[in-house]
Amino acid sequence: MPNQCRDLRCGLRNVLLWSATGLLLFVVGPDELLAINVPVDSSGLGYTNFRYAEVPWSIHVVEVPRTNALYELHSVHAARGAVGLDTLSDQLMLANSTTGAPIAAINADFYQRDRAYAGAPRGLQIIDGELISGPGHDISFWIDANGEPHATNVESLFRVSWPDGTTTPFGLNGERPSNRVELFTSAVGRSTHTWGGIELVLERAEGSPWLPLHIGKTYNAVVREIRTRGDSPTSPNTLVLSLGPAVVRRLAAVTNGTVLRIFTTSAPALHGVRTAIGGGPMLVRNGHAQRPPPMAAETYEYTSMFEQHPRAAIGWNKDAFFLVEVDGRQRNLSIGMTLQELGRFMASLGCEGGMNFDGGGSATLWYDGEVRNSPCERAEREIANCLVFTRERHATGTQGAADHQ
Repeated sequence: MPNQCRDLRCGLRNVLLWSATGLLLFVVGPDELLAINVPVDSSGLGYTNFRYAEVPWSIHVVEVPRTNALYELHSVHAARGAVGLDTLSDQLMLANSTTGAPIAAINADFYQRDRAYAGAPRGLQIIDGELISGPGHDISFWIDANGEPHATNVESLFRVSWPDGTTTPFGLNGERPSNRVELFTSAVGRSTHTWGGIELVLERAEGSPWLPLHIGKTYNAVVREIRTRGDSPTSPNTLVLSLGPAVVRRLAAVTNGTVLRIFTTSAPALHGVRTAIGGGPMLVRNGHAQRPPPMAAETYEYTSMFEQHPRAAIGWNKDAFFLVEVDGRQRNLSIGMTLQELGRFMASLGCEGGMNFDGGGSATLWYDGEVRNSPCERAEREIANCLVFTRERHATGTQGAADHQ
């Protein structure tokens, strides 16, 4: 293959990309990528591994049709909870539900890596309608009640309303700073893992919606118990509202039997959403690759956007979803991509929208029973959560050769 890669970091100019079958897939012009295609079976499902030895790059892509009702998209979290870590392969065992059998999956949101809340997502996560983690400061991806995909910043409007009419924002199922309020469900585990402050054990007020928690709802909750030691036990039928030491003054008007109002609203409103996950930044909007957003400080998180690393992402257009993983940090296989390179590649796939996920050692793509990429740490890393496509269990159609390239 001729060496025609002149400027990978700045322009992706004149690159010839080949699939594992040796077919020429696209030629990159001075500014834009020409369209490339994933070979698919009769249902519209397909996988391939694009290779370009001169860079080198190894890019794994799964295409899943949006118009075929056999396939559904779900989010999954390790250990069926809101915290904890596990490999993507092991998490897929949790997706073996009545909804269908897993056929493709990719790692998802950034997450806390250690201590008591290891595995807590950095952003929003909704699993089959259950809200387990609230919006963060980054982009969220979700499927609306009509089946349409969206990705944008979601603002948390989560609030608790006190007897005097004032309100306080709260986080959900994560680490509680001393000056904040955190709401815990049983998804966090057997207890809240907190220390200090005050915790209110809440039960359902008569006539109110209750658990599992959903986004965009208002819940009336009765204070059943006030605890002063932290690390309160959780249960499937109660909530625990944990107040850091700097905010316990709110308890002056709270006693056993007090009714509080819990709001899980957001902007935009996500009523009826059953699948959502955090990530970011956006890679493709309206079919065009995006530049990384400006940041106030030159942090590693920001500078790494312009470096070539293993990457994971989801893209979509009116016909299909695309799971994309780029191997990296492996000199003889694949060096990885910058975020802008990844956005341009996804635009060449025909993506109208695309969002970045956690990369590096977390970047993992699973298809048809096995991990297809080459993790840079030589084995799957334990991660917090993933997105999974399932196929209806009664579907017996065979997958074509395109699925096994």
